[in-house]
Amino acid sequence: MGNPLYTTESAQSHSPTVNPASLDSMLSKFDHMLSQLEKASAVGKATYQSRILEATCRLLKQPDSIAALQGRIQRLDQAGIFAGTDWSTPAQLLPGLVKNTLEKAEPQTVALECLSLLRFLAVAQYTYRVNGLPAAQARHFLTQVLALNLDRILGTASEVSRVREGPMGPAIDQLLKHVLEQIGAESILSRLVDEVWRILTQRPLQVGPVKSMIVQIAVALHADQNGMSDTRAVGADRLISALFGPTHLCRDDPGLEVYTQRLNAADRGALQAEAMGMARAMHDTGLVSDYQVAFVQFIMASDHQDLLPQVLGLSSTGLDCLRCYQPLVNQLIKESVHIGTGEAILGIALMLERGILYSPPIAPSLWRLLATEPSAACTYSLEIAFGPTIPARQRMIAGVMQMLGQPLGVGQGNNPTCQSARALSMWALNDPDYLLWLLAQVTHNDRIMMRFEGQPLDSSQLQLGLASNIPLDADAVSILLVPHLDRLYAEMGRRVAGRGEDPHKWINPELHGWWVGRDFYIAVDIATGQLKHYQQFITSFYQTYHPLYNGNEPIIHPQPAGIAVTDSSGGFVGWHAITIIRVALDQNNEMRVYFFNPNNDSGQDWGNGTVVSTQGSGELPGEGSLPFADFASRLYIFHDDGLKGAEKPPVEANVFEDVYEKAKASWAAGRLAESPL
Repeated sequence: MGNPLYTTESAQSHSPTVNPASLDSMLSKFDHMLSQLEKASAVGKATYQSRILEATCRLLKQPDSIAALQGRIQRLDQAGIFAGTDWSTPAQLLPGLVKNTLEKAEPQTVALECLSLLRFLAVAQYTYRVNGLPAAQARHFLTQVLALNLDRILGTASEVSRVREGPMGPAIDQLLKHVLEQIGAESILSRLVDEVWRILTQRPLQVGPVKSMIVQIAVALHADQNGMSDTRAVGADRLISALFGPTHLCRDDPGLEVYTQRLNAADRGALQAEAMGMARAMHDTGLVSDYQVAFVQFIMASDHQDLLPQVLGLSSTGLDCLRCYQPLVNQLIKESVHIGTGEAILGIALMLERGILYSPPIAPSLWRLLATEPSAACTYSLEIAFGPTIPARQRMIAGVMQMLGQPLGVGQGNNPTCQSARALSMWALNDPDYLLWLLAQVTHNDRIMMRFEGQPLDSSQLQLGLASNIPLDADAVSILLVPHLDRLYAEMGRRVAGRGEDPHKWINPELHGWWVGRDFYIAVDIATGQLKHYQQFITSFYQTYHPLYNGNEPIIHPQPAGIAVTDSSGGFVGWHAITIIRVALDQNNEMRVYFFNPNNDSGQDWGNGTVVSTQGSGELPGEGSLPFADFASRLYIFHDDGLKGAEKPPVEANVFEDVYEKAKASWAAGRLAESPL
């Protein structure tokens, strides 16, 4: 186990390193090796196979390389790239094994699996014939592979895949998306629709991959024999209409110019209907149509600004907040709502519903934000991530609106920065004025100043942390702040590394805020990684967080915690940062822990029947939840505020045994050096 500070992310940065060689140069070298493989004897092929697979790994990480590899797949197969391997007879391969290979195998084996998928694709498209593998069978194989890897296609791959695959992860994702684009989504349409709805229920900030999949659904839905039930067809139609025709005046997807002409010709009743229809589609799906952007811009530039509450879908709470801060909200809309940043509309609506503008520092901080011109470095980062079409300043403001409205929608992307992503979410949820202050430091001075145990830290003067590059697959605020927070987090870790205890004991309260409990509990011995005083650990957790054991005291502030990530078979993967938000009974009177997971998608299978729920058990958008005992069985660190009250009831032996058995069957297997007592 080693030092838990760096979790599963310490030894590897998963941001891909850009190869200075051009793709053409790499392909030229690849073709030379391919020629050598073609000429090699049966005995000598193994040497050239290894070289080509290494080169394939490098190529897959380069933009636009997949089509080039696909064009060479026939030569690769006939030259013997699969000879002597389990992939030599494609008709006997099982689609159910592909996901496990992509997640857990060595890089060369992953490369071989990727080439195998391209071979199946070539056969399915009738561009290559393989004896014993009909095109229909190849196509069926690929559709099964895609159905089993929808999380990757939608950009919500689990911590397990991100950790185990390292820099190959994004390449695998792009390959699967390429396969989907080539064969179409018809055969996996029902599962794809269900998965899109499941992701949208969590209200992520990043909805680009989901929107791309809805386009695929729209194309597939009109294909013959799409195989969808009537119920799922309705769900698919709702997704499509939310983007391309949410209301009566744009139901036929006429284009923005025609839609604006219709708005100019519409009477008051029609405009009210448009406003309410837009709001309904937005809150139902979490998606914002470009037509809603056009509608908001239209009413803000006309005499119909009084329709703003309706198009935002505000309750009395949000309406009161809007009326108190109308000039500020108007200016925020003007700066942040554009084609390409439409999700800011949802962010503004939810921010108003939260009522955070009533907190005295928030409105002045937002006025300061509106007057801010990002530094050259900040502008560069945002333009690298999103392009220059929308000015960096407007992109930044839109990102802030999203994060303040949807604090549980933050995701770390394919970056080893769960600590930073968790911190951003916690501040947006619990301390938004501090978040805005950190952003002001970065946009003005290109640094964050913090104190750690009384000593100043300047992010601009610190070594790189876990992320070596700008986190490009993240929201705008994360792109600006995470590189600085990551350096600060790593520096704090370096300063406490020799203390013989888990560094989070000191880092979490100093990094996140005064409201993080100073009492610290850990389930393992730092030096050995073995369970240590586990019964005391579980007892303390129950007496701190479980209402029946802590005097029915609710969680006052969200608290950082650490879990042992396990895969779908219960095997240990690594340590991961999450936030405990609340503990409550669900509709079935089962006590559950509701928490935030920064890993893009909270709904994950942790093995042995422990499947995180994201809807249907009382979750708010962005929360994951588990029954209390199931959550406790995956917990390895937590904080307590240390307040001493009345004596708390003991935790029954059978309650502890339940948790202990679940831990032993998963991440704690092999960590049982002593009695749990």
